[in-house]
Amino acid sequence: MNRRRWLGAGVAGAAVAAGLGWAVWHERRRAEADAGLWGLRFDRPDGAELVMADFRGRPLVLNFWATWCPPCVKEMPELDRFHREFAARGWQVVGLAIDGPTPVREFLQRVPVGFPIGLAGFGGTELGRQLGNLAGGLPFTVVFGRDGAPLHRKMGETNYAELAGWANALR
Repeated sequence: MNRRRWLGAGVAGAAVAAGLGWAVWHERRRAEADAGLWGLRFDRPDGAELVMADFRGRPLVLNFWATWCPPCVKEMPELDRFHREFAARGWQVVGLAIDGPTPVREFLQRVPVGFPIGLAGFGGTELGRQLGNLAGGLPFTVVFGRDGAPLHRKMGETNYAELAGWANALR
């Protein structure tokens, strides 16, 4: 009987250690992705380049979206409103399109936004995963503080009130 308890405790201990190891590995990978984000560059729909390092040092809303994603399309005016109303407080918004350049250009002609859009393409899904979007779904939003560390992650549609709440809490 004592041997069974000892084996059970050993199995449970191994499971806890494995879980802890996975959690540490996952957090380390996420931290590396957060740090690596600032070294990335993306083409913009207008032909210019979006340099993520330019956005470091001020709070940032980073939104992963696509033209074929109805909730993404619905939240674009909300993100734009947040951008217009919170820019004076130092807030920035960047959209990374998980889409092809032509659909993004066509969409932005119909629904112009005042914040920069980067063309991450379908490879941007991996960046989203590295930043915490394990499901790979869209839209996905990450809010970064002035220090470049992520403060909030949200899978699914966001809105102006939610963004403003996060921004006001950061003061």
